Amino acid sequence: MTRERVAEFSVEYVQALDESGEVDSAEAPDLDDEELLELYRLMRLSRRMDERAVALQRRGELGTYAPGVGQEAAQVGSATALAPEEWMVPSFREGAAFLARGAPIHRILWYAMGMEEGAEVAGPNFPPSIPVGSQALHAAGIGWGKEIAGEEEAALVYFGDGATSEGDVYEAMNVAGALDAHVVFVCQNNQWAISTPRESQTRAETIAQKAVAAGIEGVQVDGNDVLGTRAVTRDALESARQGDPVLIEALTYRRSMHTTSDDPRVYRTEEEETGWDARDPIVRFEQYLEAESILDEERAADIAEDIEALIADEIDRAKEGQKRVVPAEMFDYVFAEPTPELRRQKAEFEREEGDGEVATPEEGMSGEERAGGGEVSGRGE
Repeated sequence: MTRERVAEFSVEYVQALDESGEVDSAEAPDLDDEELLELYRLMRLSRRMDERAVALQRRGELGTYAPGVGQEAAQVGSATALAPEEWMVPSFREGAAFLARGAPIHRILWYAMGMEEGAEVAGPNFPPSIPVGSQALHAAGIGWGKEIAGEEEAALVYFGDGATSEGDVYEAMNVAGALDAHVVFVCQNNQWAISTPRESQTRAETIAQKAVAAGIEGVQVDGNDVLGTRAVTRDALESARQGDPVLIEALTYRRSMHTTSDDPRVYRTEEEETGWDARDPIVRFEQYLEAESILDEERAADIAEDIEALIADEIDRAKEGQKRVVPAEMFDYVFAEPTPELRRQKAEFEREEGDGEVATPEEGMSGEERAGGGEVSGRGE
């Protein structure tokens, strides 16, 4: 009998900016003062946008919202490494990444208001993906297309630690490796898949090692370190553009609720939450900028004031846009042609909006459909 070790692997962990604001220059990206301040502004903007959005939801002015509080560095660091013409494929918690890609706040709010217009994000950015992990397949497809076209560009896709337990994510990484797809997979390991803790959903010691099964590179980075995340993503993109996909595990923490529909106090302890205070991504970066004399109290106050003014204007714009919405139009764009069932639902909706009456099953049906016995199929065929 033969018994021998046939494979070994290891996972690298990268951190450029530690919890006390000290930088390892060997790991940090080469950015000038203005670029560093922009990273800071984007993280502060995202944090404040989330706070205002949650307040709007609590007043009934917004639907369900998924704040990214605590994950600003993981998103801003990675999204700013992506070239403007390259595709970003997000999940549903990438507010900071959208801001880094130039998306206006009112469109982010429109999506949470239930407006289709909120999904029409300008530039090479996919709309938010609600199904857990399915967007990884879209990114693999884009990356494969880049390989076929011989283009030195890549796609970057976001998902959470819970999504790595979905088949879609593994299938996407596997096909990306097999077909040399130009894609970077960014897992924001925020420690909780809704209310399921990280250690209860997988026995894998790291998420990054899941890349090994797909034959691609996996690396772990301190996701609360915007400089380390930026540097690791930069290197991963350079690799992906040559047909070598990479999985990045960004270790971070969701400091707020999963969405506004849940209460994390039910499943998390206060001790655990306060334990992450010292690792807050904005606080440590602020310490670094102040130590380097790039940021002072006056400049920080100016940035905060500009952010307040911008968000106030964007909330007003979002509310004005909402007034122009015709709710019944939501039935018009489910399929290329509305089905009899959708026409019936639209008629019922408009009746209830108008006089409170409920439409009959025959409303919305053609004469031929009525002659056929009045049966309404779910998809029209």
